[in-house]
Amino acid sequence: MKLVIVKDYAELSRKAAEMLVSEVKANPKTVFGLATGGTPVGMYRELIKLSQAESIDFSQASSFNLDEYVGLSSTHPQSYRSYMQENLFNHINIPAEKTYVPAGNTTDHLAECARYEEAIRLAGGIDIQVLGIGNNGHIGFNEPGSSAESLTRVVQLTDSTIEANARYFDSVDQVPTQAVSMGIKTILGTKKVVLLASGEAKAEAVRLMLEGEPTADVPASLLQLHPNVTVIVDHGAASKLTTSVLAGTKPSGS
Repeated sequence: MKLVIVKDYAELSRKAAEMLVSEVKANPKTVFGLATGGTPVGMYRELIKLSQAESIDFSQASSFNLDEYVGLSSTHPQSYRSYMQENLFNHINIPAEKTYVPAGNTTDHLAECARYEEAIRLAGGIDIQVLGIGNNGHIGFNEPGSSAESLTRVVQLTDSTIEANARYFDSVDQVPTQAVSMGIKTILGTKKVVLLASGEAKAEAVRLMLEGEPTADVPASLLQLHPNVTVIVDHGAASKLTTSVLAGTKPSGS
């Protein structure tokens, strides 16, 4: 994995947005894998700015989101479809019919998960997957214990994840306890991964991801099995890394 340490969240957001712009410039038909949560918000803001300033064309691109809460409709204000519309899709010219988010309120989750995997396959696979990392090392909603062979499925959220996401709801009791999530195998099947982490709260998860052995106990560590991963972290998120890891760091701005 290639490690890039930047000064702060603003620089992290710019660098990530620049990577996505580079992808679509090189390949107008880029298939993006997109993430939600607090960390990518700045990246989407910068991506919109770059799109407007440089007239970036997303009209041939498509996207697949990592996950969606079980039980929430696409129009629910806390659904990840609503998040994506508000933070990105309403501001760039990507075709609505090419923006895929798992359905969280379907009556047949098994069929929905199989449909999602098939849609990714028919699109030719994901060219660049954006990831955040949870405090417990989860990626997508692949909580500790998730198998490297897991595909898109319904997952049970841990108490720590539910508590972390409670800030987006009126109370912790309103946070869904399950989600549809791309699996680890689905993520490892993408062509390129960029993982973003900001702040000291993510420092231990980042350390375990980069310095530990690949293990289902820290799902992000399984990214060590992927051939093309860039990890972009700010100083806070890098604060627990050892000298040996830092020695191989790609300098910011290179």
